[in-house]
Amino acid sequence: MDARWLMLGLAAAMFGTAAIARPGDGAAGHALAQKHCGACHALDKVGKSPKPEAPPFRTLHERYPVEGLEEALAEGMVTLHPDMPEITFAPDDIDDFIAYLKTLEK
Repeated sequence: MDARWLMLGLAAAMFGTAAIARPGDGAAGHALAQKHCGACHALDKVGKSPKPEAPPFRTLHERYPVEGLEEALAEGMVTLHPDMPEITFAPDDIDDFIAYLKTLEK
């Protein structure tokens, strides 16, 4: 195969993928957190969690990279404590939720 065609194909694949991806919306992610998580977790840069055993979301990045949550959010988070519901996020919601968590790192 001619190297030019190979490079053209690779470039098309890269740009095609970039066009599909969308950046997450931190405000939409915060709304998701309020709906699904706010009863137990602190959601902002200050404040205590309503349930003391639930870690504030602003500290999650100190434990592990928040991008690592993508798979768990897509498949449903399973924990060892019964109070946390199993929530499954749609792909766009995952992007929004991760974008929101990243706003808490700053």
